[in-house]
Order: sequence, then C-alpha cells, then structure tokens
Amino acid sequence: MRVTFATEAAPGHPDRPNEDFIAATPDAVVLLDGAGTPAGSESGCTHGVAWYVRCLGSTLLAAMTQNAKPLTAILAEGIKAVASLHDFTCDLAHAGSPSATVVMLRRADDALEWLVLADSVLVLDVAGTAEPTVICDAREAQVGAAYRAAMDALASGSPEHVAAHRAYVETLRDHRNRDGGFWVASVDPLVAGQALTGTISADRVRAMAVLSDGASRLVDRFHLATWRELLGLLDHDGPAELIRRVREAERSDLHGTRWPRGKTFDDATAAYCRI
Repeated sequence: MRVTFATEAAPGHPDRPNEDFIAATPDAVVLLDGAGTPAGSESGCTHGVAWYVRCLGSTLLAAMTQNAKPLTAILAEGIKAVASLHDFTCDLAHAGSPSATVVMLRRADDALEWLVLADSVLVLDVAGTAEPTVICDAREAQVGAAYRAAMDALASGSPEHVAAHRAYVETLRDHRNRDGGFWVASVDPLVAGQALTGTISADRVRAMAVLSDGASRLVDRFHLATWRELLGLLDHDGPAELIRRVREAERSDLHGTRWPRGKTFDDATAAYCRI
C-alpha cells in the first residue's frame, strides 16, 4: 500500500498535545482518537490521554507487522500490555481512565483486514460500487443523542457550554464499556471482542480513507461533502487539504449555531491508502 497521512491538534490551545495517533507501514495502518478529559473532570491517570494513545498505537502497529494473529487478538493484547504500564501508578478502575477509538487496517497477502472500535471512520472505495463503503461504530452517538440537547442549545465556547460539555462527557462515562452502551479501548482487553471487523479481497479495493471524527466531520457533521467527494479530495489534494477545509468550516461557525457540537475545534487526523 502507499499511505499518506496528516494530523493536527485542535487550534487555540498550544500547550495541549494532539490526542490523535496515526502510524503506518507499507502493509498496516493504525489510527487512535483519544477521549480527552474536560477541564474540571478527573481521570484517575497521571499520564494522560496523549500518552495512552501513543503507547497503545505503537504497540498495535508493531504487533500487526510481526505476527498474523487476528486483529481482535492483537488489540486485546495491546490493551492489556498498556494497562500494565500504569497499573500501579494510576486508578484503572476510575471511570475517566484514558480511552480511545481504534482503526486497524492490514494487508495480508491478497486480503485487506480491518477493525473499527468506536466512532473513528474507515472508508473503502470498492470497485464496481457507486458509493464507498463506510464503516463506523455508531453506538456512542446513539447513546449520546439522548443527553446532548442541553449542550447543543448553548453557544460553543461559552462558560455554560463548557459546563454542559463536561456534564455530557461525565454522563457518557456511565455507559462506557458495558452492555447497552458503547465500547472503546481503555483498560479491559475484552472490549476488543466488541469491535467491528471484516476482510475483503485487496484487488476489489481502489483506495481507503482512515479518519478520526475530527476529520470526518466535514461529511458526517457539517455535510459539506459526500464520502465520494472526500475520497476525491484525498486523492487529488491529500489529507492536509481535508484538515484545512475542516478548520475553515469550524472557524465559520465558532459558536456552533449552524453545527452544534461539543468541541468547536477537534484534533483531526486523516490517512489515504492506495493499493
């Protein structure tokens, strides 16, 4: 595969690290989008979300290139290994322990294997189909829809919106990694079994996009492009241009009037892969 990617932290907070992670080899791609802790909330972890996604992401990529185990097994082992790194320094039972979405993509001989956990997005441009195949685990959005009305009614960036966003995130913690809720990578390796997975013949796929929700929002939140148009943009102009257009849209609606959202700006990461 030929892989190009770009990632950018949300603007406006220069001392805050990018909590997305992206890395690739010629045969594998890993993307994680860490769940940050809002100001005023506790996490129980002394390391932070950026540390978590870097440790887990690098662990996953190394394992994907070194053995042929199923992606779910690699994810489970990776979660367990990273949990052991801060088992005695952090409260792993805390509801705010660092967590992340996961997308794993691997070419193995003539097949492409994929895994998606939580709301990052994998887009497959499959030959012979008019529309791309879009894979995203929507369970968090489905749970969150019942709790976000108060937050969405407030102007983004206002003290009231900041407080409402904190309350929203803390409410969702009660539904994290449990039946009837949604699933993310954190400290329990068993969540790997909840990921969406699949395999497709490599010769059927023209291209693939791997996106954090900060990059996919151009399509799925702002509705300023279709998935087909997003693939065309990545092919012609590259991932950095996609992120630039996302930032342009975010800046045009600083108060969330047109597009209500928890974060005015979000970390954004995009990878584009061609066979």
